[in-house]
Amino acid sequence: MRINSKPYHTIWLSEKNPSVVQVIDQRKLPFVFEILDLKTPEDCFHAIRNMAVRGAPLIGVTAAYGMYLALFEFRGDNLKNYLHEKADFLKSSRPTAVNLAYAVDVMLEFMLQNLPNSNLQKIALAKVEELKFREISFSEKIGEFGLNIIEEIYRKNKKPVNILTHCNAGWLACIDWGTATAPVYKAHHKGIPVHVWVDETRPRNQGARLTAFELGQEGVPHTVIADNTGGHLMQHGMVDLVIVGSDRTTFTGDVANKIGTYLKALAAKDNGVPFYVALPSSTFDWQMEDGIVEIPIEERDASEVAQMEGWDGNAIQQVRLIPENSPAANYGFDVTPARLVTGLITERGICKANKESILKLFPEKNRK
Repeated sequence: MRINSKPYHTIWLSEKNPSVVQVIDQRKLPFVFEILDLKTPEDCFHAIRNMAVRGAPLIGVTAAYGMYLALFEFRGDNLKNYLHEKADFLKSSRPTAVNLAYAVDVMLEFMLQNLPNSNLQKIALAKVEELKFREISFSEKIGEFGLNIIEEIYRKNKKPVNILTHCNAGWLACIDWGTATAPVYKAHHKGIPVHVWVDETRPRNQGARLTAFELGQEGVPHTVIADNTGGHLMQHGMVDLVIVGSDRTTFTGDVANKIGTYLKALAAKDNGVPFYVALPSSTFDWQMEDGIVEIPIEERDASEVAQMEGWDGNAIQQVRLIPENSPAANYGFDVTPARLVTGLITERGICKANKESILKLFPEKNRK
């Protein structure tokens, strides 16, 4: 996608140095556009933990690059143990997004299988690039399948399609295209009139800061709203469709996504608004069955709730929002039960949010 008319991915290898990975520092958008250099697995860990990079697909690919960068640091005599240590370290950066562990495990297995290879750095990089471009391909296919839903609503209503989304599941989170936003971009490029209600998504405001930024760069009509506005809009027929992303979805259809997603699903159900989740197959957890019980929910620093960042005209500043001695809780995600999900939009097509429908789309995962 584009920033100031120039095409970008959200992560790439430096053209000047094969031991440097570069990312867009999302902590500073939309106020400052800055590229961050990642030179070590530790750099990748902190970029993920501190949300310089965020979004399940991008987190996974960043960690995969971290495994590649680990090869430049190795100085010992037991590469196998070293790679296991780095893999465990990278996987500990954030617990909820399943893409993280998936990508690291893929890289670890590949690298261990090729330990005798004198070109391990070269082929490891090729493997990371394969994972990266596979995610991009998945996002584009999600966009094509989701486009059908938007087209059908437009054919029926003959007016701009109003889509509500939560957090950022756009190209910034997914390297290119995005998951929840991919159908929107496809529709916009095809000339179908769309308008996006952008949840601000407290406490880090990924909707207000990131989704609004990228939609604006692509020229997609949108309006930023407070998180609690969605239900009101649905009650008054101002939302045709809700599309959100996912950080982990069980093979039974329970969806973990940014905190507040569950409440949007409840409001959509009460008002008869279709509620879709867009996700690549790398975001499915094929082991977990009960999302509410089993999915680990990240609890982040309370300061993200107690404070807010903004632009004062010269710099990014933080201000306190709550009384100095008041405690705050910061749950990063919630789980939307499958019963509230109209459908899942994947790179293989659209399915219902239940075990039978999901496994029919991904029969190779059926353990019987």
